[in-house]
Amino acid sequence: MIELNFEKLNGLLPIIVQDFKTNNVLMLGFMNKEAWEKTLETGKVNYFSRSRNKIWQKGEISGNFQIVKEIFVDCDKDTLLIKAEQVGNAACHEGYGSCFYRKLNDDKLELVGKRIFDPYKVYRKGVDKNGE
Repeated sequence: MIELNFEKLNGLLPIIVQDFKTNNVLMLGFMNKEAWEKTLETGKVNYFSRSRNKIWQKGEISGNFQIVKEIFVDCDKDTLLIKAEQVGNAACHEGYGSCFYRKLNDDKLELVGKRIFDPYKVYRKGVDKNGE
């Protein structure tokens, strides 16, 4: 197995996830070594939640999984680009296809994405509003 550099960000690697078919950026997240190993083992993207201090698999609550299609490693082996099949069409915990659903326009945020689901109906009471 390749050795990734988990040293720079206190054991975390930034992960950029793109839609495998469209190349749209879906989200940015982080992985620790355990999340990386679970991603390789399951074929589904796993992340490390900095706010909850735990590993989570994208889609474990919402059903909007990210199936790994390709993994690219940067030159320093400290950042990953994962091309994934977004099951369920929504990568964002706010119900949008991408976490990048707003665009800066004249010092204001303009909504450019379409909400696919209502996050308050998808995530059960007691689940962190930050998603999964």
